Amino acid sequence: MCLNGWGGKLYKELLPYLRDTSPDILCLQEVVHSPASDKDWLTYRDGDHVLPQRANFFLDVHHALPDHVAVFCPAAQGVLWDGDQPIPSQWGLATFVHRSLPVIGQVQGFVHKDYSPAGYGEHPRSRVAHGVRVYDYAGERSISVTHMHGLRDLNGKMDTPERSEQARRLLAQSCHVSEAGDLRVICGDFNVEPGSETLRILNDAGFSELVTGRGFVSTRNSHYTKPGKFADYMLIDREEAVRAFDVVRDPEVSDHCPLLLDL
Repeated sequence: MCLNGWGGKLYKELLPYLRDTSPDILCLQEVVHSPASDKDWLTYRDGDHVLPQRANFFLDVHHALPDHVAVFCPAAQGVLWDGDQPIPSQWGLATFVHRSLPVIGQVQGFVHKDYSPAGYGEHPRSRVAHGVRVYDYAGERSISVTHMHGLRDLNGKMDTPERSEQARRLLAQSCHVSEAGDLRVICGDFNVEPGSETLRILNDAGFSELVTGRGFVSTRNSHYTKPGKFADYMLIDREEAVRAFDVVRDPEVSDHCPLLLDL
């Protein structure tokens, strides 16, 4: 499963959904981790963009999936707010792997800029990717899964040199965590349109994109009211290995739809 968790805004819906589905591998973007705070909620403020955040969203999900190995990958540490009090808080992505799947390789690195230790930074901000290589005993094969949260450009989702470089770095991380013969998956909230250079770069490397390739018309739901209904993508290098793929519209657990891949 791949999902942008929206900072845990809909955690009351999300956590039961994750417990029920218990995906073997969960690739989760927009994850908050505030080890200096025991608050349930803090507030993100960026000009007129104000958003409630689960202060320790990473731990919320980890507690909902106690049989999973959890890895948090921060992109930056900035400030969330408890009223007028600033609270240091890390922001990034996380990967959760069920303990039945041995993790036999990992890679973590930046696809845009570097770690920002003293503030979230100017847009477009730092972005990190994480990849795991697991052994699937049921399928007698190794599988690598690499995900990122693509940079957000205030001007929109158009192609830029930074996004092209980001795609190449993401591909390089997938290559780094994989061995010859592995089944390879790349996914995430890429923050680009279906016709983007990002997807062309991955397609040219042998990956098939499943969201638009299988006729889905959006990866956003009723909580997202802006134009542009695509953000999230799932790609695989051997489409014949796909048993099922879905963009889950019900329940709504974020302003993004979960992408669910069965191999």
